[in-house]
Amino acid sequence: MSNLHSPISLSSTDSILPTDVEPGLARYTRLSPMARGGVAQLRSAYDPVTGRTVAIKSLLPDTPDSRRERKRLLREARITAQLEHPNTVPVYDIGMDEVDGPFFVMKRISGENLFEILKRIAMGDEQTARDFPVVKRLEILADACQALIYSHVRGVIHRDVKPENIWVGNFGEVILLDWGAAKVWGDNFEEGAARSSSLVDPRDLPQTLTLADQRIGTPLYMSPEQITGRGSLDERSDIFSVGTCIYDVAAMREPFRGRDVQETFDNIVNRRPEMLSGNARVVDSWSEEIKQLQSVPPQVDTIFEKATEKSPGDRYGSMRELVQAIRSAIG
Repeated sequence: MSNLHSPISLSSTDSILPTDVEPGLARYTRLSPMARGGVAQLRSAYDPVTGRTVAIKSLLPDTPDSRRERKRLLREARITAQLEHPNTVPVYDIGMDEVDGPFFVMKRISGENLFEILKRIAMGDEQTARDFPVVKRLEILADACQALIYSHVRGVIHRDVKPENIWVGNFGEVILLDWGAAKVWGDNFEEGAARSSSLVDPRDLPQTLTLADQRIGTPLYMSPEQITGRGSLDERSDIFSVGTCIYDVAAMREPFRGRDVQETFDNIVNRRPEMLSGNARVVDSWSEEIKQLQSVPPQVDTIFEKATEKSPGDRYGSMRELVQAIRSAIG
């Protein structure tokens, strides 16, 4: 998503409404690529009805297993739309296009994801290290967790919390993105939405879109129960992922990274990493001031340990408790 904002102009506020609004994606003009994944794409577009630039997510052409992926995209769209919170991205529309299939339209936000910020600091960028000291990075993570507090109350766990899915806006916004791997429980939220929609046959929407032998999430940030499949997943799985992010944003390295995925899984399930307060990454050429800004508060070690306990019952009881602990540690 671009770092630039276009000024509001009279042409976007005083023009006559279009008389013939095309259905589907034909309504939007100036479509241009923003990002692309394995099955979906994100494009920037202009909406002549509202006079604003938006972001549109849709499936890539010829997506394998497109029927299943359509369900997944619609699930993500509805979850994102119903989780209206300052730390989630607003959804403006959900639709079906004759060519591109299902799509949803979101607010287009400027800025970058937290992973890109961490990457620049790890590469020695002095200005980024100054702008984003450890305390600021932990504050950003705590802000993103506000969306999780809200989603857990609504019966939704994210299942893929990681720095790459935390968007840091140019105007102080912190947004938790990508609810495509989310798990929903209870029929009021999920089945009712499916029954009331004409976009897809409700009989095609099972309780989970995850195959029994598939792991949903990103290996470096998965909880032990996501890996082993033992027990049901609940909000404590997100708490584990946030705990992993705590180490990552504070020490500038993933705590459980192995030489391959299998070793990473073994580390998550069976091993404890070194304490993060003694492992923050600094660059020799940095000034003493900037090095000091990378100092990790000692209480963060305790928070990380409790959030990433192997047994869910030994972790924080709720995301709210974890956020309160982070905020207390950083003052």
